[in-house]
Amino acid sequence: MTLNVDKCKQMVIMLHECSGIGWHTVQKAVAHKAWERLDGNSAFDWTAIGFGRAQAEAAARRWQDPFDWPESPYLRAQALGAAVITPYDEAYPEELRRIPQPPWVLYALGNVELLKRPSIAMVGTRNPSAYGRHTALALSEELSRRGLTVVSGLARGIDSKAHEAALRGHGSTIAVLASPVDLCYPPENRSLYQEIIREGLILSESPVGSPLHPGMFPLRNRIIAGLSLGTIVVEAAKGSGSLITADQALEMGRDVFAVPGPISSPKSEGPNSLIREGAKLVSSADHILEEYSWLEEKLAALTKPKQAAVAAASMNAEEQKIIDLLRDRPLTINELHQLTMIPFGHLSALLINLCIKRKIEQQPGAVYIAL
Repeated sequence: MTLNVDKCKQMVIMLHECSGIGWHTVQKAVAHKAWERLDGNSAFDWTAIGFGRAQAEAAARRWQDPFDWPESPYLRAQALGAAVITPYDEAYPEELRRIPQPPWVLYALGNVELLKRPSIAMVGTRNPSAYGRHTALALSEELSRRGLTVVSGLARGIDSKAHEAALRGHGSTIAVLASPVDLCYPPENRSLYQEIIREGLILSESPVGSPLHPGMFPLRNRIIAGLSLGTIVVEAAKGSGSLITADQALEMGRDVFAVPGPISSPKSEGPNSLIREGAKLVSSADHILEEYSWLEEKLAALTKPKQAAVAAASMNAEEQKIIDLLRDRPLTINELHQLTMIPFGHLSALLINLCIKRKIEQQPGAVYIAL
């Protein structure tokens, strides 16, 4: 990296950290090569290249501090172990370079190599039906086992299920946050967030320390769509944020896929409508992979089996029998005992292990369901 690129990268990060300075304002500074031509310590320097008054004053204040001053989001991100990536870095994902407003700065916590893998987005309602949960889990796991990285937004519902299942495969998962990478939102996904840091990637364009506000979510959604070859919508009511992500994917020239649902379910209105409008109906990973003739060869070259993960996820005969029974209908431990004749103590241990492996879930009333 040349000295000039180093200076440009520092300028982009510093401006990105300033409250009130958005994408277009940073673009003005880049277009004018402000890192070379401006002193930067005076607000006048910044107004001369098109900054508004408040933006110019903010830029001048930030410019007077060292690049890595102790309270800078840049330094705080590095202290967390996060990579700070700009379009001038090799690690910057190629798919994002091609969207209308690629993020100037990405903060990445976890396996940055996932940014170079082919990926597919999966989005949907925060309140899925049992059908939606099961479909998201099955399809996401299948895609990840085939080597695709599954991208979603760590929201409740479909997003969470997509991440959970993708962690079981080689492709793993990327969670794109509206909040900074050090803030898990929603809080109840904390354990999943920590697992993604260990096995996948947490990604955000929000500087560390930024307060979360609603306007960050549409910006987050454009990154989800922009990282991915296409976006799968599992369940979504009309007007939901998931459909906004699908619209953004279309505007970027990316593919949109939809999982059909019952015509009687309001949660299926979104994907069913997308199918009527030309989105591809999908029910398996094959329906995705057949759209990209080059993909399987690339995935075969990238995929490195995770032997430990495969061993941990393997099922013995008793566990598989329990899962097969629960796929037919939810059952209590007493009903499972009657159907399997497995002793209660051993059966309880099997159920705990299956919950840990995220193959089943315990519901209120000690009822178990297959995931």
